[in-house]
Amino acid sequence: MAVLNRKSVLDMVKEFRRNWHTFCNSERTTVCGADSMLLALQLSMAENNKQYSGEFTVSLSDVLLTWKYLLHEKLNLPVENMKVIDHYENIRKIYDDFLKNSNMLDMIDVYKKCNVLTSNYENYANISPSQLRDFLSGRQYAVDDETDFSEPVSPMSKHNQDNEKVQLLAKKIIYSYLNLLVNSKNDLALAHILNIPDRGLGREAFTDLKHAAREKQMSIFLVATSFIRTIELGGKGYAPSPSDPLRTHIKGLSNFINFIDKLDEILGEIPNPSIAGGRILSVIKMQLIKGQNSRDPFYKAVEEVAQDLDLRIKSIINSQQGDLALSTTDISPARPKSHAINHGTAYCGRDTVKTLLVLLDEEAASAPTKNKAELLYDDENTSHHNGTSILTLFRSPTQVNNSSMKPLRERIHMSVQEKTIKMKQTLIRSQFACTYKDDCMISKDKWNNVNSASKPLCVLHMENDLSGGVNSSVGRPTIGTSSGNVHLDRSKNEKAIK
Repeated sequence: MAVLNRKSVLDMVKEFRRNWHTFCNSERTTVCGADSMLLALQLSMAENNKQYSGEFTVSLSDVLLTWKYLLHEKLNLPVENMKVIDHYENIRKIYDDFLKNSNMLDMIDVYKKCNVLTSNYENYANISPSQLRDFLSGRQYAVDDETDFSEPVSPMSKHNQDNEKVQLLAKKIIYSYLNLLVNSKNDLALAHILNIPDRGLGREAFTDLKHAAREKQMSIFLVATSFIRTIELGGKGYAPSPSDPLRTHIKGLSNFINFIDKLDEILGEIPNPSIAGGRILSVIKMQLIKGQNSRDPFYKAVEEVAQDLDLRIKSIINSQQGDLALSTTDISPARPKSHAINHGTAYCGRDTVKTLLVLLDEEAASAPTKNKAELLYDDENTSHHNGTSILTLFRSPTQVNNSSMKPLRERIHMSVQEKTIKMKQTLIRSQFACTYKDDCMISKDKWNNVNSASKPLCVLHMENDLSGGVNSSVGRPTIGTSSGNVHLDRSKNEKAIK
């Protein structure tokens, strides 16, 4: 059987892009490559285990076993003699829902949709299900990798391996930024870059965003964007609740959202896709290497990856212009069809989005990672940049189950909030004291009314005289107007002197 090469897979994805309006509702739907498919499956299995056993975790052996079964089952290959893990139907449902909510299609879905186009798919009908299975599983590359593990690893080869890891990390981060810029629903891309560079948005921040997104049935990026927009632009009546857990991450979320907004502005304001693509890569590069030592391997890797992608964007644009010139020779320009207009994209940025989609499709059609354990569980390759594995990010911190009592931090926050509200009310009443009767005066009047019956008449007359004198000195109006009584006393004294 002939080995399926990358060009055949990429041609299949191009066919999907030319007919995207037939298969999906959004032009910005992104294709999920082999590595992203495996990560999505791992998260789906961990979510299934959490539902049945209470722990958001899964072993590598179970992931690889289910990965093999998934490829056969989706490609309609024989699965009779294959071992299947428990609750596979639920895992498959979680996997499909995750891709749908993230506005993504995996490579097998693209293959199935292209097979529907029988008339236009003649050039790519040589791809068989077994060939695509071998391509996605990496089986065809296992033969080429015949490294003798008995040989000791030299310091030079170890250094080269470390540089290759850093290069792959820089590539993954930049591609994730481009992926999120094109498809804002891609939670997997957001998880890779939320805290790279360090914004103080670690596992706790991601967990709070994930819970808010699940509660509101929105993407994580949309939840973060709406929260920051409400803080910056919303009035007092639209402000988030004081107990909102996202309030503790305002600084980091604002930094992240404002940076994505900056990329969006470039996308919408620069009509030339070559210039816009180069500017976007330059801004991402400066953000990643800011504060880094120029001798740092990550610094050099980011510069090299950004330069390579910039050249690749220019090559894609030149290829598209050449194809357009050949297809439109001696033909008057036709009016664009209704489905060819993406109303969610600015017209001046649509060409750049299409170019970035081609770039992302090429990455999705690349060969899968050989070391699956490093892809799924290794945290060391991102520890230098305060990153964690995807599984660790999506795993919620341990909480006490079956407990009706709220966390201590929330109880203290609510208590302080109640005291603050009472203090504000007291301040308001002190500013408008003339319109309120003092509480102490009310209690004093009640006490006087209760004890007045038991006091002698002379004592009551003396208290009334004293209270009248005090009221006149203060100037507070009372019954009988003490100022009039003082005027009568003065007139009697004058007559007596005369």
